[in-house]
Amino acid sequence: MLTPAQLLAGYARGVFPMAESADDDRLYWFDPPMRGVLPVGGVHAARSLRRDLRRGGWSAHLDGDFDRVVAACADRETTWINAPLADLYHRLHRAGHAHAIEIRHDGAFAGGIFGVTLGGAFFGESMVSRRRNGSRMALLWTSAHLARCGFRLFDTQFLTPHLARMGGVEIPRAVYRKRLSAALALQADFLAHPLPDADALLAGLPVRSDSS
Repeated sequence: MLTPAQLLAGYARGVFPMAESADDDRLYWFDPPMRGVLPVGGVHAARSLRRDLRRGGWSAHLDGDFDRVVAACADRETTWINAPLADLYHRLHRAGHAHAIEIRHDGAFAGGIFGVTLGGAFFGESMVSRRRNGSRMALLWTSAHLARCGFRLFDTQFLTPHLARMGGVEIPRAVYRKRLSAALALQADFLAHPLPDADALLAGLPVRSDSS
């Protein structure tokens, strides 16, 4: 059985585990030739997303209920998060190496993201939406929070169209490992600062002339 220490050692080498399905207890290491990353402090927000944020009702909460966010991310028809992996994330959270940002709208759960931290690297594991723009809000808050806390790498493992629209790119394995090595040399702290409120988040978003 994989231990939390072995899991962290894998991340430090540039690999990550996934299960075939929730019903399969086995875990497999992945090392894709192209790696997805998001800009720390520079995730793109379209005008429509900014308008939604400006309308109000949105809030973000750090580590309020880590296991709930993980369970919500796994609650889909097909998932790579099986019970052993969820337990590993729980144990990493208790050790201070895994965190979740929960997004609420008018007090109700709207989405979230969780990931593993090591040095100045944040390995985004999964995100979820329970309301329109819930996961996008999670990405905005996470990117801004990582920048404030001294992180330099926002790893998304793979690149999806959703992530690409928000500024995600693919980089070759060799480039990724160089960035990972530089990030691991840092001493970032995910709990160094509280999450900004919606107004502060909006004010700090980078300006985009091509937003829609």
